[in-house]
Amino acid sequence: MVEAHSNCTWFCAGDEIFPAMLEAIDEARSSICLEVYIFQNSPLGVRIRDALVRARSRDVKVRVLVDAIGSYPLSHHFWDELKNLGGEIRVFNPLALKRVTIRNHRKLLVCDDKIAFIGGFNVAREYEGDGVACGWCDVGMKIKGRLARQLAKSFDELFNRADLKHKLFIHFHKTGAKKSVNVPPERIYFTGPGIGRNPFGHALRKDLRRARNVQIVMAYFLPALRMRRALMRIVRRGGTVQLILPGKSDVPISLLAARSLYRRLLRAGIEIHEYQPQILHAKLIIVDDAVYVGSANLDTRSARINYEFMVRFENPAMAAEARDIFARTLKQCRRVTAEEWRRNRTFWRSLKQRWAYFLLNKIDPYVAQRQWKALPD
Repeated sequence: MVEAHSNCTWFCAGDEIFPAMLEAIDEARSSICLEVYIFQNSPLGVRIRDALVRARSRDVKVRVLVDAIGSYPLSHHFWDELKNLGGEIRVFNPLALKRVTIRNHRKLLVCDDKIAFIGGFNVAREYEGDGVACGWCDVGMKIKGRLARQLAKSFDELFNRADLKHKLFIHFHKTGAKKSVNVPPERIYFTGPGIGRNPFGHALRKDLRRARNVQIVMAYFLPALRMRRALMRIVRRGGTVQLILPGKSDVPISLLAARSLYRRLLRAGIEIHEYQPQILHAKLIIVDDAVYVGSANLDTRSARINYEFMVRFENPAMAAEARDIFARTLKQCRRVTAEEWRRNRTFWRSLKQRWAYFLLNKIDPYVAQRQWKALPD
């Protein structure tokens, strides 16, 4: 756990963030909003549910939003005690084959509209641990103040349209779920399906145009061509780009797709390091003095399909602390060299990687776009 500045605290392991979340829930006095992609009926999930029950027992307004796919194994009866006390539980985009690809990938806890927890942590046993000896490696943050209030407002919007039965808001608001909200000196970028450009991607490319030092820790890495070119240009003009990517993944096809990009990235002078001890699930981007933290990956699904958000901070001290996190993570990595990559790249391995890239970068967004357009108005 690292203090970023007076209103922010970093968390680099489940053993750090979950006790802090439970403490915040137990101290809440008016409202709790919990939103996760995966909520698992595990000892951790039971502890958090029981804390929510205790909060509701002292008359705190409790609302929970989980994704239908991510939390599919969770029984409806799991929430009975909380529901009986007046807690509200909603499942985002209930299962239907014609819209199954559209998912809510956000992770957010807001207590009393004053304290928010963001990052990549789901409520599941895989996230418990230190990220090295056990548990997935992830990054999260506790935020206080105006940012928390704005994130609570975004929770309200998704909670109210969790059934995803219509897309009228897209017709009335050109950007729909894609928007940025300024909370000086920070900014929040919300993304989702529908028309309009991805504000997170646009902001990141803008930062990259003048960047000198870029460090990225990313669980699922499949950036668009423009993003890859922006990274390569930084090296060409004398800057440095370092990537920490998974050495192993819970989504093997994502790992294959990411590795299909290695040859060009390495040839351009970009450093690639693969995290070794555990599955890497973090989403952290450092561009000079700017830091991005949230739920979005640098891949096609986060850019064009999933509901996500990222918070951008521009603060030299905070960027220095993020670089410390990067440096500590780097010690657990193995560097991938261009020579090694060429030597180990067989025809069969190359073919699998190309197919994985095609499926995730072309087929997945095509199907999602068709399903989104088919939603009733």
